Amino acid sequence: MHESDAAHDAVRRDPIEILPYDTAWPESFEQQRRNVEPVLRPWLIGSVEHVGSTAVPGLSAKPIIDMMAMVPSYEEAEGTIAAMREIGWTHVWETGDAELRRWSFCHPDPAWRTHHLHVVEYVSQLGRDCLAFRDHLRHHPDDAQKYAGIKQSLAAVHHDDRPAYRAGKAPFIEDIMRRASVQH
Repeated sequence: MHESDAAHDAVRRDPIEILPYDTAWPESFEQQRRNVEPVLRPWLIGSVEHVGSTAVPGLSAKPIIDMMAMVPSYEEAEGTIAAMREIGWTHVWETGDAELRRWSFCHPDPAWRTHHLHVVEYVSQLGRDCLAFRDHLRHHPDDAQKYAGIKQSLAAVHHDDRPAYRAGKAPFIEDIMRRASVQH
């Protein structure tokens, strides 16, 4: 990846605002999945997945649709950057992308994104964790509601501080991941 290909440290203008679940979120995902999946098909393993809080029915969330695609390897899938650009997605550099061997893309632009796509290696623990966390919350409504409360509290205090917001959620997410791995 060439540094000039990504929007580095893009200014986010979308506030951290937690909204009640919107039944339109799954269709919003599906519309973009239909655009993204054919473009990623040369590298894609499986299908593009709806992940994150908007993928959990009934869960309050930031109104940004999180998506994930798995590819064979970081090196083999470098063409995804140009392919996504062709359909109007912006490659953005997110904290941790290099270490996690993932690419991040947003639509329609970095400042006011409505959709966020992570392209991760198939062997990545990150991919499995995203799916396990989503599935756990889908099947454990009490945990989903607890997570919603944590996010709402954090958003009220850290409405424009994404690192603090993410750090505040981390202990809950780590606890769910520990419990999910014990159940499998």
